[in-house]
Amino acid sequence: MQFIRVPTLSAVSLLTALAASPIQAQARPDTLALSCEEAAALVTKNGAIVLGTGPNIYDRYVSQIRYCSGAEQLKAEWVKTRDNPQCFIGYTCYVPSRDNSLGR
Repeated sequence: MQFIRVPTLSAVSLLTALAASPIQAQARPDTLALSCEEAAALVTKNGAIVLGTGPNIYDRYVSQIRYCSGAEQLKAEWVKTRDNPQCFIGYTCYVPSRDNSLGR
């Protein structure tokens, strides 16, 4: 009777390597720590990005309508940054509704 050798050494090595170098979650950038120019540049560079705007507060900001889904429209957004209490950084996507003239 023959036994099939399972490459356990390779599997153990892989698991050890993964455990030794944990993947770290990326923290979302916080507009309160950025200048207005830096925050706006992040939105422009990435096209769409989730930014923190305060403790436990965040939203997705976009630079163009192409980053929104088909039924959504753009809404200009101003956020507080390190150097500007009302910094225009881009837009959010929203679904317009008859019941809400502001779109939110």
